[in-house]
Amino acid sequence: MTDDPSERPLRTPRLLLRCYRISDAPLLKHAIDSSLDHLRPWMPWMLNEPSPLSDIEARLGTFREQFMAGRDWVFGIFAPGEEEVLGGTGLHPRIGPDALEIGYWLRADVTGRGLATEAISALTSAGLTTFGAKRIEIRCDPRNLRSMGVPRRLGYRHVQTLIGDTFTPAGVVRDTMVWAQGERGLPPDS
Repeated sequence: MTDDPSERPLRTPRLLLRCYRISDAPLLKHAIDSSLDHLRPWMPWMLNEPSPLSDIEARLGTFREQFMAGRDWVFGIFAPGEEEVLGGTGLHPRIGPDALEIGYWLRADVTGRGLATEAISALTSAGLTTFGAKRIEIRCDPRNLRSMGVPRRLGYRHVQTLIGDTFTPAGVVRDTMVWAQGERGLPPDS
């Protein structure tokens, strides 16, 4: 196995999850630009899209630097041959010690096939083993039924709903559902 943590991909039957490379920028730009309307209601970063290719290249450089430094782990979700970006995900250490939050999105034309569930299953396992987290959380808008289905299918437990804790990308106050696995987040039958 390579000593470069950014070159340790996660493979599933239908996907490859790995750290982005700057050369992935055209594929990522296509995935984002083809999904503007699909992602804008849920993802605050979509308000700045579409971005010029040079901005996406710079973003991918930052993602890679943070991944290598062990500060934040952003993964592209690729088709197995790496010929297209199907979405993005990540393990983010923003919710406290020994805990990681998983965020995710899929390109509009590949939703409804179980790909998010497949990707997040692999990332949950990696978070609890390879990345050493004791707790993994998924947070989502309660109105995003597709996103909410992922933690449910994977046995995450709904631990709370934060009322009026954040804003939609359009600036409207919204709630956040918090789902967890691991310490204090084990499924009820564990």
